[in-house]
Amino acid sequence: MKKKFKLEDLDCANCAAKMEEAIKKIPGVHDANVSFMQQKMTVDAEDERFDEIMKEVAAVCAKVEPDCRILL
Repeated sequence: MKKKFKLEDLDCANCAAKMEEAIKKIPGVHDANVSFMQQKMTVDAEDERFDEIMKEVAAVCAKVEPDCRILL
């Protein structure tokens, strides 16, 4: 399943790159893209575990950029 999410308060391109790299390492994630310029994130992950994976994605994003929120 591939879904797009809007991001709020993502402060720098370097943080976006770190988030993208960390998300891609989560088991079950096929691909991820985090765009600082568009303030958007695309996650392609296993359908049956998507909600569980998104919780991990949110935790990873919070570690890299505590102020950034994923608008689900």
